[in-house]
Amino acid sequence: MSLHKIKDFDPDYETHFGDRDVKGYSLYAGDEKVGSVDDILVDDAGKIRYLIVNTGVWILGKKVLLPIGRTRINFSDRHVDVDSLTREQVKSLPTYDGAIPVDFEHEEQVRGVYRRPRAQGNRQDSRTLEDSRNLENSRNLENSRNLENSGNLENSAALEYDRNSFAYDRDPDLYTSDDQNHQELRLYEERLIANKRRDKTGEVIVDKHSETQQARVSVPIDKERVVIERSTPTNSAIDPNQASFQEGEVARIEVYEETPDIHKEAFVREQVTVRKQIDHETVNAEESLRREQLDVDTEGHPNVNRDATNRDAVNRAARSNSDRERNAAGRRAP
Repeated sequence: MSLHKIKDFDPDYETHFGDRDVKGYSLYAGDEKVGSVDDILVDDAGKIRYLIVNTGVWILGKKVLLPIGRTRINFSDRHVDVDSLTREQVKSLPTYDGAIPVDFEHEEQVRGVYRRPRAQGNRQDSRTLEDSRNLENSRNLENSRNLENSGNLENSAALEYDRNSFAYDRDPDLYTSDDQNHQELRLYEERLIANKRRDKTGEVIVDKHSETQQARVSVPIDKERVVIERSTPTNSAIDPNQASFQEGEVARIEVYEETPDIHKEAFVREQVTVRKQIDHETVNAEESLRREQLDVDTEGHPNVNRDATNRDAVNRAARSNSDRERNAAGRRAP
Protein backbone atom coordinates (compact mmCIF):
# COMPACT_ATOMS: atom_id res chain seq x y z
CA MET A 1 0.00 0.00 0.00
CA SER A 2 1.40 3.36 -0.99
CA LEU A 3 1.84 6.31 1.34
CA HIS A 4 1.08 9.88 0.38
CA LYS A 5 1.61 13.28 1.91
CA ILE A 6 -1.77 14.46 3.04
CA LYS A 7 -1.67 17.56 0.83
CA ASP A 8 -1.01 15.39 -2.23
CA PHE A 9 -3.81 12.99 -1.28
CA ASP A 10 -6.38 15.71 -0.62
CA PRO A 11 -5.43 19.28 -1.61
CA ASP A 12 -8.41 20.60 0.42
CA TYR A 13 -7.78 18.54 3.56
CA GLU A 14 -7.43 21.70 5.70
CA THR A 15 -11.12 22.45 5.21
CA HIS A 16 -11.95 19.09 6.85
CA PHE A 17 -9.40 19.37 9.67
CA GLY A 18 -10.35 22.90 10.70
CA ASP A 19 -8.16 23.93 13.63
CA ARG A 20 -6.93 20.34 14.19
CA ASP A 21 -4.18 20.25 11.59
CA VAL A 22 -1.17 18.88 13.50
CA LYS A 23 1.38 20.13 10.96
CA GLY A 24 3.66 22.51 12.81
CA TYR A 25 2.86 21.08 16.27
CA SER A 26 5.78 20.68 18.68
CA LEU A 27 6.84 17.13 19.61
CA TYR A 28 7.50 16.28 23.25
CA ALA A 29 9.03 13.21 24.87
CA GLY A 30 8.02 13.66 28.47
CA ASP A 31 8.73 17.28 29.36
CA GLU A 32 11.43 17.70 26.73
CA LYS A 33 10.76 19.18 23.32
CA VAL A 34 12.46 16.93 20.78
CA GLY A 35 11.26 18.30 17.45
CA SER A 36 8.22 19.31 15.45
CA VAL A 37 5.70 17.78 13.02
CA ASP A 38 6.60 18.56 9.40
CA ASP A 39 3.91 16.62 7.57
CA ILE A 40 1.46 13.71 7.64
CA LEU A 41 1.52 10.46 5.64
CA VAL A 42 -1.75 8.71 4.79
CA ASP A 43 -2.42 5.41 3.02
CA ASP A 44 -4.48 4.82 -0.12
CA ALA A 45 -7.67 4.92 1.97
CA GLY A 46 -6.81 8.31 3.48
CA LYS A 47 -6.04 6.97 6.98
CA ILE A 48 -3.22 8.65 8.89
CA ARG A 49 -0.30 6.23 9.35
CA TYR A 50 2.74 8.38 10.20
CA LEU A 51 3.78 11.82 11.31
CA ILE A 52 6.91 13.13 9.60
CA VAL A 53 8.99 14.49 12.48
CA ASN A 54 11.87 16.94 12.21
CA THR A 55 14.22 16.06 15.08
CA GLY A 56 16.27 19.21 14.77
CA VAL A 57 16.42 19.61 18.55
CA TRP A 58 18.19 16.27 18.97
CA ILE A 59 19.74 15.47 15.60
CA LEU A 60 20.01 18.49 13.35
CA GLY A 61 18.41 18.08 9.95
CA LYS A 62 17.15 14.51 10.40
CA LYS A 63 13.55 13.65 9.62
CA VAL A 64 12.00 10.36 10.73
CA LEU A 65 8.61 8.65 10.68
CA LEU A 66 6.54 8.38 13.85
CA PRO A 67 3.61 5.89 13.78
CA ILE A 68 0.37 7.63 14.71
CA GLY A 69 -0.40 5.01 17.39
CA ARG A 70 2.65 6.10 19.39
CA THR A 71 1.33 9.65 19.78
CA ARG A 72 -1.05 11.52 22.02
CA ILE A 73 -2.18 14.75 20.38
CA ASN A 74 -2.94 17.75 22.57
CA PHE A 75 -4.98 20.02 20.32
CA SER A 76 -5.54 22.70 22.96
CA ASP A 77 -1.80 23.20 23.56
CA ARG A 78 -0.88 22.40 19.95
CA HIS A 79 1.73 19.76 20.69
CA VAL A 80 2.19 16.02 20.25
CA ASP A 81 3.36 13.75 23.08
CA VAL A 82 5.24 10.54 22.27
CA ASP A 83 5.89 7.78 24.78
CA SER A 84 9.45 6.70 25.62
CA LEU A 85 11.15 8.22 22.59
CA THR A 86 14.92 8.32 23.11
CA ARG A 87 17.82 9.82 21.24
CA GLU A 88 19.11 6.30 20.55
CA GLN A 89 15.80 5.40 18.96
CA VAL A 90 15.97 8.41 16.70
CA LYS A 91 19.51 7.51 15.68
CA SER A 92 18.34 3.97 14.83
CA LEU A 93 15.44 5.18 12.67
CA PRO A 94 16.03 5.49 8.92
CA THR A 95 16.09 9.05 7.62
CA TYR A 96 12.98 10.11 5.75
CA ASP A 97 13.66 11.62 2.34
CA GLY A 98 10.58 13.21 0.83
CA ALA A 99 11.97 12.78 -2.69
CA ILE A 100 11.99 8.96 -2.36
CA PRO A 101 8.73 7.04 -1.79
CA VAL A 102 8.52 5.09 1.47
CA ASP A 103 8.80 1.39 0.62
CA PHE A 104 8.11 -1.78 2.61
CA GLU A 105 11.72 -2.13 3.81
CA HIS A 106 11.73 1.44 5.15
CA GLU A 107 8.50 0.82 7.07
CA GLU A 108 9.83 -2.48 8.44
CA GLN A 109 12.87 -0.69 9.86
CA VAL A 110 10.57 1.87 11.48
CA ARG A 111 8.31 -0.84 12.90
CA GLY A 112 11.33 -2.75 14.21
CA VAL A 113 12.35 0.25 16.31
CA TYR A 114 8.91 1.14 17.64
CA ARG A 115 7.42 -2.34 18.25
CA ARG A 116 6.82 -3.43 21.83
CA PRO A 117 8.49 -6.67 23.02
CA ARG A 118 6.41 -9.84 22.77
CA ALA A 119 5.28 -12.05 25.64
CA GLN A 120 4.45 -15.77 25.07
CA GLY A 121 4.50 -15.32 21.32
CA ASN A 122 1.83 -12.59 21.32
CA ARG A 123 2.32 -8.84 21.06
CA GLN A 124 1.18 -7.24 24.31
CA ASP A 125 -1.19 -4.37 24.32
CA SER A 126 0.75 -1.09 24.34
CA ARG A 127 -1.20 0.44 27.19
CA THR A 128 -0.81 -2.70 29.34
CA LEU A 129 2.93 -2.59 28.80
CA GLU A 130 3.08 1.12 29.59
CA ASP A 131 1.21 0.54 32.84
CA SER A 132 3.53 -2.29 33.89
CA ARG A 133 6.82 -0.61 33.04
CA ASN A 134 8.02 2.69 34.30
CA LEU A 135 9.77 5.21 32.10
CA GLU A 136 13.31 4.14 33.04
CA ASN A 137 12.75 0.45 32.31
CA SER A 138 11.08 1.33 29.04
CA ARG A 139 14.06 3.43 27.99
CA ASN A 140 16.48 0.65 28.84
CA LEU A 141 14.40 -1.74 26.76
CA GLU A 142 14.22 0.65 23.81
CA ASN A 143 17.98 1.30 24.00
CA SER A 144 18.69 -2.41 23.76
CA ARG A 145 16.60 -2.72 20.59
CA ASN A 146 18.26 -0.64 17.93
CA LEU A 147 18.14 -1.22 14.22
CA GLU A 148 21.18 -3.54 14.08
CA ASN A 149 19.86 -5.82 16.86
CA SER A 150 16.28 -6.05 15.57
CA GLY A 151 17.04 -8.92 13.19
CA ASN A 152 15.41 -11.55 15.41
CA LEU A 153 12.20 -9.53 15.64
CA GLU A 154 12.11 -8.94 11.92
CA ASN A 155 12.80 -12.60 11.21
CA SER A 156 9.91 -13.68 13.43
CA ALA A 157 7.64 -11.07 11.86
CA ALA A 158 8.67 -12.24 8.40
CA LEU A 159 7.17 -15.61 9.23
CA GLU A 160 3.78 -13.96 9.60
CA TYR A 161 3.68 -11.68 6.57
CA ASP A 162 5.62 -10.27 3.68
CA ARG A 163 5.35 -7.15 1.52
CA ASN A 164 2.31 -8.60 -0.25
CA SER A 165 0.36 -9.75 2.80
CA PHE A 166 1.14 -7.01 5.33
CA ALA A 167 -1.77 -4.92 6.59
CA TYR A 168 -1.64 -2.07 9.11
CA ASP A 169 -4.18 -3.79 11.36
CA ARG A 170 -1.45 -6.32 12.20
CA ASP A 171 0.14 -3.60 14.33
CA PRO A 172 -2.81 -1.86 16.01
CA ASP A 173 -0.56 -0.46 18.75
CA LEU A 174 1.44 1.36 16.06
CA TYR A 175 -1.36 2.58 13.83
CA THR A 176 -4.44 2.97 16.05
CA SER A 177 -5.01 6.25 17.89
CA ASP A 178 -8.58 5.70 19.16
CA ASP A 179 -7.62 5.65 22.82
CA GLN A 180 -9.38 7.32 25.73
CA ASN A 181 -7.57 10.59 25.07
CA HIS A 182 -8.70 10.93 21.46
CA GLN A 183 -12.39 10.16 21.38
CA GLU A 184 -14.32 12.33 18.99
CA LEU A 185 -17.82 12.62 17.68
CA ARG A 186 -18.42 14.18 14.30
CA LEU A 187 -21.79 15.81 13.87
CA TYR A 188 -22.90 15.89 10.26
CA GLU A 189 -25.50 17.94 8.52
CA GLU A 190 -26.73 18.07 4.97
CA ARG A 191 -26.67 21.21 2.92
CA LEU A 192 -28.53 21.96 -0.26
CA ILE A 193 -25.98 23.06 -2.83
CA ALA A 194 -27.38 24.90 -5.86
CA ASN A 195 -25.16 25.03 -8.90
CA LYS A 196 -25.87 25.29 -12.57
CA ARG A 197 -24.17 23.91 -15.62
CA ARG A 198 -24.33 24.84 -19.27
CA ASP A 199 -25.64 21.97 -21.41
CA LYS A 200 -26.03 21.97 -25.19
CA THR A 201 -29.69 21.31 -25.93
CA GLY A 202 -29.64 21.70 -29.71
CA GLU A 203 -28.22 23.48 -32.71
CA VAL A 204 -29.80 25.79 -35.31
CA ILE A 205 -28.28 25.93 -38.79
CA VAL A 206 -29.34 28.83 -41.02
CA ASP A 207 -28.53 28.34 -44.70
CA LYS A 208 -29.85 29.54 -48.06
CA HIS A 209 -30.50 27.90 -51.40
CA SER A 210 -31.62 29.00 -54.88
CA GLU A 211 -34.99 28.25 -56.39
CA THR A 212 -35.72 28.46 -60.13
CA GLN A 213 -39.10 29.52 -61.49
CA GLN A 214 -40.48 30.68 -64.82
CA ALA A 215 -41.38 34.37 -65.00
CA ARG A 216 -43.47 35.99 -67.72
CA VAL A 217 -43.45 39.66 -68.64
CA SER A 218 -45.42 41.59 -71.30
CA VAL A 219 -43.91 44.62 -73.02
CA PRO A 220 -46.08 46.68 -75.44
CA ILE A 221 -44.11 47.88 -78.48
CA ASP A 222 -44.92 50.24 -81.35
CA LYS A 223 -44.10 49.66 -85.01
CA GLU A 224 -44.46 52.32 -87.70
CA ARG A 225 -45.66 51.44 -91.20
CA VAL A 226 -46.21 53.45 -94.34
CA VAL A 227 -49.67 53.56 -95.75
CA ILE A 228 -50.04 54.55 -99.40
CA GLU A 229 -53.48 55.60 -100.46
CA ARG A 230 -54.51 56.49 -103.97
CA SER A 231 -57.57 58.60 -104.86
CA THR A 232 -59.00 60.36 -107.99
CA PRO A 233 -59.82 64.02 -107.51
CA THR A 234 -63.23 65.09 -108.61
CA ASN A 235 -61.96 68.19 -110.39
CA SER A 236 -58.65 67.11 -111.83
CA ALA A 237 -58.52 69.33 -114.96
CA ILE A 238 -55.65 71.85 -114.95
CA ASP A 239 -54.03 74.06 -117.46
CA PRO A 240 -51.41 72.14 -119.43
CA ASN A 241 -49.07 75.06 -119.20
CA GLN A 242 -49.18 74.77 -115.44
CA ALA A 243 -48.43 71.07 -115.36
CA SER A 244 -44.81 70.37 -114.44
CA PHE A 245 -43.57 66.97 -115.30
CA GLN A 246 -40.37 66.15 -113.46
CA GLU A 247 -38.64 62.85 -113.32
CA GLY A 248 -36.99 61.48 -110.20
CA GLU A 249 -39.11 63.25 -107.64
CA VAL A 250 -38.99 61.18 -104.45
CA ALA A 251 -40.91 61.35 -101.15
CA ARG A 252 -38.91 60.05 -98.10
CA ILE A 253 -40.61 58.88 -94.92
CA GLU A 254 -38.62 57.36 -92.00
CA VAL A 255 -40.25 54.35 -90.47
CA TYR A 256 -39.50 53.28 -86.85
CA GLU A 257 -40.48 50.36 -84.66
CA GLU A 258 -39.78 49.40 -80.99
CA THR A 259 -37.98 46.20 -80.07
CA PRO A 260 -38.27 44.60 -76.56
CA ASP A 261 -35.23 44.86 -74.22
CA ILE A 262 -35.65 42.01 -71.65
CA HIS A 263 -32.82 41.09 -69.19
CA LYS A 264 -32.39 39.95 -65.57
CA GLU A 265 -31.21 42.03 -62.62
CA ALA A 266 -30.40 40.86 -59.04
CA PHE A 267 -31.55 42.87 -56.04
CA VAL A 268 -31.94 42.35 -52.26
CA ARG A 269 -35.38 40.94 -51.71
CA GLU A 270 -35.12 40.43 -47.88
CA GLN A 271 -32.45 40.78 -45.18
CA VAL A 272 -32.32 38.12 -42.41
CA THR A 273 -30.44 38.70 -39.13
CA VAL A 274 -29.53 35.65 -36.98
CA ARG A 275 -28.74 36.18 -33.27
CA LYS A 276 -29.18 34.58 -29.84
CA GLN A 277 -30.94 35.93 -26.80
CA ILE A 278 -31.04 34.60 -23.23
CA ASP A 279 -34.34 34.04 -21.50
CA HIS A 280 -33.97 34.16 -17.71
CA GLU A 281 -36.03 31.98 -15.43
CA THR A 282 -35.74 30.69 -11.86
CA VAL A 283 -35.93 26.99 -11.02
CA ASN A 284 -37.09 26.19 -7.49
CA ALA A 285 -36.08 22.96 -5.73
CA GLU A 286 -37.02 21.62 -2.33
CA GLU A 287 -35.28 18.82 -0.40
CA SER A 288 -35.38 17.43 3.12
CA LEU A 289 -32.09 18.08 4.92
CA ARG A 290 -30.84 16.14 7.93
CA ARG A 291 -28.72 17.52 10.73
CA GLU A 292 -27.18 15.75 13.69
CA GLN A 293 -27.45 17.28 17.15
CA LEU A 294 -25.43 16.33 20.18
CA ASP A 295 -27.32 14.65 23.07
CA VAL A 296 -25.43 14.48 26.36
CA ASP A 297 -26.78 12.24 29.13
CA THR A 298 -25.10 12.56 32.52
CA GLU A 299 -25.20 10.47 35.68
CA GLY A 300 -24.71 12.10 39.05
CA HIS A 301 -23.06 15.50 39.02
CA PRO A 302 -20.12 15.37 36.57
CA ASN A 303 -18.15 18.50 35.78
CA VAL A 304 -19.08 19.22 32.17
CA ASN A 305 -17.54 22.05 30.18
CA ARG A 306 -20.58 23.76 28.67
CA ASP A 307 -18.98 25.53 25.79
CA ALA A 308 -20.84 27.19 22.96
CA THR A 309 -20.89 24.06 20.81
CA ASN A 310 -22.87 21.83 23.19
CA ARG A 311 -24.42 24.20 25.72
CA ASP A 312 -27.99 23.48 24.65
CA ALA A 313 -27.51 19.72 24.68
CA VAL A 314 -25.84 19.77 28.10
CA ASN A 315 -28.59 21.97 29.52
CA ARG A 316 -31.23 19.57 28.26
CA ALA A 317 -29.35 16.62 29.70
CA ALA A 318 -28.86 18.40 33.05
CA ARG A 319 -32.56 19.28 33.25
CA SER A 320 -33.49 15.70 32.40
CA ASN A 321 -31.14 14.37 35.09
CA SER A 322 -32.47 16.85 37.63
CA ASP A 323 -36.05 15.77 36.87
CA ARG A 324 -35.10 12.16 37.38
CA GLU A 325 -33.50 12.95 40.75
CA ARG A 326 -36.56 14.90 41.92
CA ASN A 327 -38.85 12.05 40.89
CA ALA A 328 -36.64 9.54 42.68
CA ALA A 329 -36.61 11.72 45.80
CA GLY A 330 -40.41 11.99 45.68
CA ARG A 331 -40.73 8.23 45.53
CA ARG A 332 -38.41 7.78 48.52
CA ALA A 333 -40.27 10.33 50.66
CA PRO A 334 -42.70 8.74 53.24
